[in-house]
Amino acid sequence: MKNLSQHPCFNNESHHRFGRIHLPVAPKCNVQCNFFNRKYSCFNENRPGVTSTVLTPNQALAYFRTVYQQKPNLSVVGIAGPGDPMANPDETLTTLQLIRAEFPNIMLCLASNGLNLHDYLDDFKRLDVSHVTLTINAIDPVIASKIYAWVRHNKVIYRGQAAGQYLLERQMQAIYGLKERGITVKVNTIILPGINDHHIVQVAEKIAAMKVDVMNCIPVVPTPDTLFSNLPVPTGEMTTLVRQQASDYLPQMDHCTRCRADAIGLLGEQMNEDNLHLLQRCSQMAFHSQNNRRYVAVASMEGIFVNMHLGEARALLIYKYEDHGLEFVEERVTPEKGTGITRWKELAHLLQDCQALVVSGSGDTPRGILSEASIRVIEAEGLIDQIVVAVYENRSIRESSKMSSPCTRANVVAAGKDVDKPKHHLSSRGLLVRNY
Repeated sequence: MKNLSQHPCFNNESHHRFGRIHLPVAPKCNVQCNFFNRKYSCFNENRPGVTSTVLTPNQALAYFRTVYQQKPNLSVVGIAGPGDPMANPDETLTTLQLIRAEFPNIMLCLASNGLNLHDYLDDFKRLDVSHVTLTINAIDPVIASKIYAWVRHNKVIYRGQAAGQYLLERQMQAIYGLKERGITVKVNTIILPGINDHHIVQVAEKIAAMKVDVMNCIPVVPTPDTLFSNLPVPTGEMTTLVRQQASDYLPQMDHCTRCRADAIGLLGEQMNEDNLHLLQRCSQMAFHSQNNRRYVAVASMEGIFVNMHLGEARALLIYKYEDHGLEFVEERVTPEKGTGITRWKELAHLLQDCQALVVSGSGDTPRGILSEASIRVIEAEGLIDQIVVAVYENRSIRESSKMSSPCTRANVVAAGKDVDKPKHHLSSRGLLVRNY
């Protein structure tokens, strides 16, 4: 049984007895802060965004499985970078799902800028994520424009006050949605002298009205090679004053240790060399199968590209990947349209031997039902063989799909492909089989 009071970052009474672990599975970010940059392989540095390596979801599960045997006082598994968890939604949600399935009583949490969080609120509820931390440094777009160089959402980049306004709107949506689902919310605010130190009390008043549970006002640590590298460090008097003013509206966390993205143990506890070596060993692990799920399913128009929406796929191609390379197994006809969620439950049963389904797009309902059946739904476009091998090797799907341009029915026809040709005929002529 989970005890929510045992989260060391949300309860001052718990942080001496209970620890947390951050799994560094989220390398990409969608917001550029003027006070922050990412730095890898820096063992002695303590600040958010720093990690010695990045793990895939299966590597993260293997790592936590071993660490938990050594540190049974770990009460929380969190994802806090090294980028933003929801700029890496596939990696983040898959990791949380794997942990939840094997460790049903562990608390799950994540820390995010909130830009892309609202779209995944139901996933958090389904996975029983109990705590979320949002970093909100301003509620005034003018002040926010001084803090952020740009924000990027749905392939659109916002700058200046437009960036501040859009980020704020998304953050407010995220808070409302989290509280509607009964999730405990903490807001981190970085104290930036001359930029937002006078404004933080307004942030506290705003988020308190939205039922945020706790606030953490953190003095900035100027980082080289950033626009704010010469910003003065907040004095003790400034930090105390800011926290006192904010405490009129919200309880304050005053035991923050600026956790790394690969933090482990009690707050303030340094990662030892044994855990560092374990983390690095796990980052080299290869996973070619997921329990008895040997296959990956693909939605394709012509059998060469991933280029079909799940809802339009009348059949799916099934592949396996073994020592000799990628191999086409068979074609499976999907359940008929028009039966509502029954269609997706039948599809989950049809794909019970598959670890993943790769499509160009999918709806929330089928994605949720398939995820509950431990089938990872991946949205990508590109060559089937490149993407499917990347799935098996736990590499970035987006990196793989970039190797070839997105493919639509129009450019398949333009390339002279017969879109109605049976897909397994293409495979039988060796077009999809490669050795890696």
